[in-house]
Amino acid sequence: MNKKRILIIDDDEDLSLIISDMLESYGYSVACAVNCDAAFEMLSEDTYHLILLDINLPGDSGFEMCRELRTVSTVPVIFASARTNEDDRITGFDAGGDDYIPKPYSMKELLSRINALMRRTYGFTEQEKPVTFGNISVDTVSRRVTKNGEPVSLSLREFDLLACFCENINTAMSKEKLLSQVWGAFSAVEPSTLAVHIRWLREKLEDNPAKPKYIKTVFKVGYMLEVKE
Repeated sequence: MNKKRILIIDDDEDLSLIISDMLESYGYSVACAVNCDAAFEMLSEDTYHLILLDINLPGDSGFEMCRELRTVSTVPVIFASARTNEDDRITGFDAGGDDYIPKPYSMKELLSRINALMRRTYGFTEQEKPVTFGNISVDTVSRRVTKNGEPVSLSLREFDLLACFCENINTAMSKEKLLSQVWGAFSAVEPSTLAVHIRWLREKLEDNPAKPKYIKTVFKVGYMLEVKE
């Protein structure tokens, strides 16, 4: 099966690299451009299934690029920008954008929006199966969590953190990576916030939160979801 190709157009190369690594780990093929000229050259040479487009670019703005792109292509476009006022969002949609995500954003939210737009555009039919461990089931599509068949109420961040663990089962994840993927690459969140959310998850999911069976602390690394076969 051919991978869906995504083009990131953003002059923040560090952020583009972080996003690329995340998207490629979920099966996408990713290319990056730092300005509109480079992007149009890449678009003339290859086919892309979705574009993640910053607004504040050197030379032409992302709005101008999207308008020009819409004269020749209907490829889905997600605007990403620190400009969050209503006028900018309306301008983005009027220019032909399909979605608008404000910076800073979590990697999980970005992935969710990309997956949703891909499904709407290309008719994805495959469904992500719920992740089950012990007496706990996590459905990342419906964002529903149950324990012993009973619903577990989680906050938005608690669920995003749990979903991140479910997608990296038995893999130790650094605190920095968890903060980046769940709260956003450039959010000013303290590591203590992560520790608090870990404690809350354990209290809601573990039979003995003081001696967790699943959400483990990994010494000098971070945390992991341990699921034994």
